[in-house]
Amino acid sequence: MKNVRASFEVIEPSFGSSFTYVTFDQNSNLRSHVWHYHPEVELVYVNGGSGKRQIGSHISYYADGDLILIGSNLPHCGFTDDTTGNKKETVIQMKPDFLGDTFMGLPETKSISALFEKARGGIAFGPDVRYLVGERMEEMANMDPFERLITLISVLHDLEQTEDYKVLNAEGFALETHVQDNDRINMVFNFVKDNFRETIALDEVAEIASMTVPSFCRYFKKMTRKTFVQFVNEYRVVHACKLLAEKPITISEVCYESGFNNFSHFNKSFKEVTGKSASQYRTELKAHLI
Repeated sequence: MKNVRASFEVIEPSFGSSFTYVTFDQNSNLRSHVWHYHPEVELVYVNGGSGKRQIGSHISYYADGDLILIGSNLPHCGFTDDTTGNKKETVIQMKPDFLGDTFMGLPETKSISALFEKARGGIAFGPDVRYLVGERMEEMANMDPFERLITLISVLHDLEQTEDYKVLNAEGFALETHVQDNDRINMVFNFVKDNFRETIALDEVAEIASMTVPSFCRYFKKMTRKTFVQFVNEYRVVHACKLLAEKPITISEVCYESGFNNFSHFNKSFKEVTGKSASQYRTELKAHLI
């Protein structure tokens, strides 16, 4: 099995601008299988659609679009692919100090620094702020560089002010602060991503990481604030959520297609991660979409 490390992505600002602004129509940004990181803070708005988000050790499923702020050097996968069904994706990437230290330290703008600090764990914003901010992000496509900069500052200020958000990774999450030590954990993440439907033995993963099983378990818990078994189960449950939302198959089929080989274990894990049963999740999702 070939293990792919998280790639370092080199990002150049848009012409005549201090940051990068890119838009993609529907599924043209096919980065869902690319595990990568970069020093730039990244703001992503997915207009419509549904899919997986993996940011650091956090894995979850989004529906009806997404608005995410990813901190500097925080490893993540892309959010859209040819099955996502999104209308458009807008991506803004900026260095943490792109406005300059003096400007970022002003009373009116220091809240942006606080927002970037919070984003070290990855932030997902709720539907109210998502629609408001997402629309303004899309409008930036037709602005000149100066107007686009002013709008971005306004957007960042509004994101810092809102209470409609969730920090995705636990406080003290270590990956973004140890980029040089990420190769080992990145290989493990990619192995899980490619093999979660199969049985994954601890000794097999420990061998990939070139560690003994006890050392690997301690290392993984230290890096992610989760046990390896917990991480794998969460990955499988999130895939199950995707299947429940997108495919007209039975819950039993969802169980086995998500890598669980025991239905009672699937039910227990699903409820631990989502707080509800698989049938309840599917029923509530259908009611939401009607």
